Amino acid sequence: MKYGRNIYQDFSGGKRHKKEYNVGNSVEWRDITYKETFDEEIRGLTRRRRTDSSCKVEDIEGILNSLYIMEGADQIGRGSLQDTILSARIAAYEHFIAQWKAETGK
Repeated sequence: MKYGRNIYQDFSGGKRHKKEYNVGNSVEWRDITYKETFDEEIRGLTRRRRTDSSCKVEDIEGILNSLYIMEGADQIGRGSLQDTILSARIAAYEHFIAQWKAETGK
């Protein structure tokens, strides 16, 4: 039985793709969105670190702090989708920073 489809447009890499998912399971779309957002953030951060010689871990920590502020500023409610995306972005930044510090011994 089909419950419907959720169309997600992926703009990573400058290409626009449409992906269709069966969203019969009410949690499935959250898991998919979380994983795709996390992976996309990691790719972007990795690319930035590799190509921008002026990028420092402190710069990434500053962005993470801004994300924490956004997370706390939910007075009118973002909704499940935006909460999932923001949670995945924060997790990606935390992971990336921890990995970077482990590599550099900081």
